[in-house]
Amino acid sequence: MPPEVENAVETMTAVNNEFFYWMSIGLMMLIHAGFLAYEVGASRSKNVLATAMKNLLAFATIVVSFYFVGWFLYNAMPSGFIEFNDAAKAALPWSDNMGPNVQDPASGIFWGAFALFAATTGSIMSGAVLERIRTSGFLILTVLVGSVLWIIGAAWGWHGAGWLLTKLGFHDVGAAGCVHMIAGFSTLGVLINLGPRIGRFKADGTPVTIRPHNLPLTMLGLFLIFTGFFGFLMGCVIYGSGGYSTIYGTPTNLSAFAFNTLMGLAGGILGAYITSKGEPFWTISGGLAGVIAVAPGMDLYHPALGFVVALVGGGLIPHMGKGLEKFRIDDVVGAVTVHGGVGAYALVMVGIFMHGYPNMDGLPPVTFWGQLIGMLVFAALGFIPAFLASLLLKKLNLLRIPPEVEEQGLDLSEVPATPYPEGIPVTGIPSLNGSKALVGATKEVH
Repeated sequence: MPPEVENAVETMTAVNNEFFYWMSIGLMMLIHAGFLAYEVGASRSKNVLATAMKNLLAFATIVVSFYFVGWFLYNAMPSGFIEFNDAAKAALPWSDNMGPNVQDPASGIFWGAFALFAATTGSIMSGAVLERIRTSGFLILTVLVGSVLWIIGAAWGWHGAGWLLTKLGFHDVGAAGCVHMIAGFSTLGVLINLGPRIGRFKADGTPVTIRPHNLPLTMLGLFLIFTGFFGFLMGCVIYGSGGYSTIYGTPTNLSAFAFNTLMGLAGGILGAYITSKGEPFWTISGGLAGVIAVAPGMDLYHPALGFVVALVGGGLIPHMGKGLEKFRIDDVVGAVTVHGGVGAYALVMVGIFMHGYPNMDGLPPVTFWGQLIGMLVFAALGFIPAFLASLLLKKLNLLRIPPEVEEQGLDLSEVPATPYPEGIPVTGIPSLNGSKALVGATKEVH
């Protein structure tokens, strides 16, 4: 091949590589449009704009903090401890590789894709804590999850040199553990200290349904998240001149991801529909649960097996949600269940069905015990720091808004605008037991 042709091919390969991850970033932005719509619909009328603003601020603070802290941690901690290796030095914010004079043209694109992973992880907690958390406290916690905890988990179990992979053969190509599970268990730690919304439980512990003010918008938001997931999964593969490989360097192709993403989505929806007896919120959430359920083994599952794994995963979430209610855990959007619970289930399923599957030469094979240990590590990494941080914020009175503010709604106290200038719609709906749930403001606001 003539040198000029060879150079042209190399240039085109590099451009294609960069464009691939550029599109991954763009598609992942739809996840955040989906989170915003999802949470706005799930909130009550009096908290709509405060909910939207919280999503915007979470995205902005995580992107900035990930630039200064998160990317360094990913490159410095695969061994379990901070090491100032060449990759870590290149990820420091004052490095030439973190600015316009970047030495490797793809570095900024890879950072951008990971920054969107970080923002997604931090935003998972956002919907669970709706309608009663202080914005300042929330931003501290979401930065902790999005720019510290998940990326340490990714360095340990998602990085090609991570100790969970090199020592235990850990397998999580679609980031169900380091993203979803860590975010879900972090959310659980925060919810324990935050407490339920006023009126969510009766004095005897009986749960009271607080209905979303706009369930169709919530369902639309989840479909945007489904769409953005294709960008998320683009970021879970390595694309180069030799084709596609997983984040671990094992060969794969986009067909495997397409089969199992769509079969997982369908299986999760059907599973949740069956076990929830057609309840709309759990049914649409089942789609997200289904994709998470197949994510760790997406490169290995036969689509029929992926469908079954997702069907069971989706079917579990209504029951897990009811189980949390017994402990007076008020998770508005089911984040602990869908992300934490199903993420843990997903890692264990890979250990069961892919036990003994080989990794790259010189690395241990996938095993049940490796997956179980990885799951327990991620559970602890998510739960313990978030629980302690939120407990400290609670002691400092920085975690929860005052009861009188919660009663009147955050839009009136935190946002200098109203979402419905012609009047807030009445969203109080009698519950099945004849009492009225506390589900929203009914007075017109001008």
